[in-house]
Amino acid sequence: MTDRVALVTGAARGIGRGIVERLARDGFRVVGVDVEVGPPGPARMVRADVGDPAAVAALIAGIEAEEGRLDAVISNAGIMRRSPPEELAPETWDLVIRTNLTAAFLLARATAPLLRRQGGSIVTIASTRAHQSEPETEAYAASKGGLVALTHALAMSLGPAIRVNCVSPGWIATKGEALRPEDHAQHPAGRVGTVEDVAGLVAWLVGPEAGFVTGAEFVVDGGMTRKMIYVE
Repeated sequence: MTDRVALVTGAARGIGRGIVERLARDGFRVVGVDVEVGPPGPARMVRADVGDPAAVAALIAGIEAEEGRLDAVISNAGIMRRSPPEELAPETWDLVIRTNLTAAFLLARATAPLLRRQGGSIVTIASTRAHQSEPETEAYAASKGGLVALTHALAMSLGPAIRVNCVSPGWIATKGEALRPEDHAQHPAGRVGTVEDVAGLVAWLVGPEAGFVTGAEFVVDGGMTRKMIYVE
């Protein structure tokens, strides 16, 4: 697998950074993309806005020229903007949808020719917010629900040459925040998730053992979306 190439967006920190490090350990040459560069790491980092069609076109042209192939795309870039619905500005809505959802489509469209040559795969990173919500997260929830639907649509359109799957994380500790015992205990799995939990699943999905898996969503949330909660 040492000649395989993966593209990871939102790669400067958090889940994206964890995916970069895991795929690099697995032998991929990784191209990381973000609007910020982030600390040095095992990827060739490119600063780009993947919600911009021109930037995406330039990014893919650069991969074709420098790496010469592409085997996996992980669309992880995402932002959240909280606002009461009646105060949510249309331009803020557009920014979240563009960054979280439109970018994934632009990348799939632009990378399909390269991925098709290698029998590659796409993994989108959605969220359990596609299925349940907190108040004032309408744009984020809509974008993540759209990613789940976009995933199975792309799987039908791009298969069988290209597999497309979705990972929906729940609470993943990404910022080194202090966690309380009750934070862990509320999860049926007994703990809050880590970036390695998500990265390990992504690594499997882009590998040969997942060759019969496409159009699927994998929820990585320690069981929380299956937990019935009553207030006593």
